[in-house]
Amino acid sequence: MNKTSSKILTGSKYIYLVAFFALLSGLFYPLIKNTSFDGVIIGVLILFVGLGGGVLLYRAATSENRRGIFLGGGFALMAISLYYIIQLTGRA
Repeated sequence: MNKTSSKILTGSKYIYLVAFFALLSGLFYPLIKNTSFDGVIIGVLILFVGLGGGVLLYRAATSENRRGIFLGGGFALMAISLYYIIQLTGRA
């Protein structure tokens, strides 16, 4: 693969993730109820924090160096994401 197609493929992966997270966060709800998109934007950001934690946990499993740092960071990001979800749903 050449550089151009590699960059396009990488860019399309991120566009796919943003679109998937937006749909997962309830993109159509504000359109149907005629409300603001603030909840959708916050939901997408929370999902990206959780995704970052998952990526760090994966890196901890595959890396020989800095395994503890990746584990700590991954679990911390997952905990932050969970805390934001609990706050967003109003259960805390």
